[in-house]
Amino acid sequence: MVDAKLRAARGDLAERDGVLVAFSGGVDSSVVAALAHDALGDDAVACTARSETLPAAELDDARRVADEIGIRHETVAFSELDSDAFVANDEDRCYHCRSMRLGAMFDRARDLGISTVCDGTNASDPGGGHRPGLRAVEELDAYSPLLAHDITKDEVRGIAAAYDLSVADKPSMACLSSRIPTGLEVTEERLTRIEKAERLLRTWGFEQFRVRDHDGLARIEVGADELDAALDPEFARAAREHVGDLGFDHVTLDLQRYRTGSVSPEETPDGLELDPQRD
Repeated sequence: MVDAKLRAARGDLAERDGVLVAFSGGVDSSVVAALAHDALGDDAVACTARSETLPAAELDDARRVADEIGIRHETVAFSELDSDAFVANDEDRCYHCRSMRLGAMFDRARDLGISTVCDGTNASDPGGGHRPGLRAVEELDAYSPLLAHDITKDEVRGIAAAYDLSVADKPSMACLSSRIPTGLEVTEERLTRIEKAERLLRTWGFEQFRVRDHDGLARIEVGADELDAALDPEFARAAREHVGDLGFDHVTLDLQRYRTGSVSPEETPDGLELDPQRD
């Protein structure tokens, strides 16, 4: 059944004169890029948007995965921080972000003479709770081949493995602004210290994690299978010292482990205090 979906998706893409894929280097957009490259060859382009909310490591990954696929890779720069609506960080922050990001993609596509912009929305996404970013996809009329051909997230990972893509098992990676609780302004200072803190966790060997920025309090979330490592006294010492040096007043470990959408204006960050309050 998946093979039939793939044939239909490739056939649909092959009928287009060319496509530009909004390419984060995650598993969804990587599968779309691979399908587009199969269908259109050099008439398919992967494009990554560079902004303050994209970690440098993710841009490096996107370049590497584009090389794996063999697709031409472009970048386009913009700043979400130019938008007061985005900076305000209300419940529609993802809508504002996706609108600007896809808008930049359509601008680059026009420069290249390409009429179709594709994104990586899959068939599992619409049922995933509050997803204002999907509204931007609909309003701008981006084409989502995974959604159009009912390809689910599990199937996407299987397809990525069949293509031998290194991101087949890569955890989902939302933009850095998702670590800031709703209602707390998104600033370059907060984004920078979040990126640096998460770079440390990656260096220390963690794979599924977030560092939530509660206005100076760093709340570390790790995956359930990595919680024991995070409870090690040596990690607590290192996190207190090195994450604290990045501009956070306190560092905590969330004992409820990593979960998506765990920041809201009402939330009090429950966790194990790694940096006891000072007088």
